[in-house]
Amino acid sequence: MKVMVPLAQGFEEVEAFTVVDVLRRAGIQVDTVGIVGSVIEGAHGIKVIVDKRLSQIFPEEYEVVILPGGDPGYINLGKSAKLIEILKSFNAQNKLIGAICAAPLILSKHGLLDNKRATIYPGMEKYLSYPRDKPVVIDGSIITSQAAGTAMEFALKIVEKLLGPDKAQKLRKELVA
Repeated sequence: MKVMVPLAQGFEEVEAFTVVDVLRRAGIQVDTVGIVGSVIEGAHGIKVIVDKRLSQIFPEEYEVVILPGGDPGYINLGKSAKLIEILKSFNAQNKLIGAICAAPLILSKHGLLDNKRATIYPGMEKYLSYPRDKPVVIDGSIITSQAAGTAMEFALKIVEKLLGPDKAQKLRKELVA
């Protein structure tokens, strides 16, 4: 199993790093993927060297894509035609897609949340068909979450969806989450 976490300038560090860390602790292979370039700076000035650039990957090698939020990170992710194409393809194949903070807006703008329950950064609910006021919402193969403060629960729900509740509970206990 292979997970892609695309990063664009201005990504929310807590959301990206929490997901990457928790999934790797669960034994899942995760690649950070730079939308443009190999060094991406987060919304709070933390620079990261990504594992791969978007131009170097083969999307069919991945089963999951997780979008961190952050401003302007989510806006920059949404500008990538290749990433949008990947998201649409994953959705058509019922591959798992996760989005946190404002990133669910990317899914919504491209019809991937039509008739789906989802959550988003508080105040942005008008962009969703069926918004829910919960930290994490799962509807089929799409998992959404509200913000940096919900990143740990989001990551653990992804583990649960991929590896089952026992693995997620074991990790939750180890992390004291």
